[in-house]
Amino acid sequence: MAAPMAQPWDVMPLPSPQRMATSKEVLSLPMTRFPCSRAVAAGTAALVAALNLGAGLPAQAQMALSQVRAANLARMQAERLNGGLTRYFTANCMHQKGGGACMVKSDAKGYHFDFLGGPPGWEVNGQRATVQTRILVNPAGTQVVTVEYNGAPR
Repeated sequence: MAAPMAQPWDVMPLPSPQRMATSKEVLSLPMTRFPCSRAVAAGTAALVAALNLGAGLPAQAQMALSQVRAANLARMQAERLNGGLTRYFTANCMHQKGGGACMVKSDAKGYHFDFLGGPPGWEVNGQRATVQTRILVNPAGTQVVTVEYNGAPR
């Protein structure tokens, strides 16, 4: 029985998970097994280079962790007030990071959320919302200051 053919991962250590392989590393892998391997490696190298093009651009502003906490707290409060997840589901914007478009204002009082809700699947199924909720969460995002409104949509 012939000895098994050496695989690229047996010959060359892979880059650490903290960084991507460079195009030189991709092209230096042994390519003897398949005739199209060199073309695939070149395409992969081009893709790696393209992905690194944005490396010099300024990073987008980071969202405050307090806003993320506040959105989660507001959503959970509304779920509690309206019977739990088996009976109520918030609008999709409340499932976006920081409350998405449901976060209508941020000031010294805290984070203001205004969103709709209804039975599970209401939004996906094209049904109307049955509840509108307005909640104010403190600036730290750790406590509901007040539920300003929780009732029929206005």
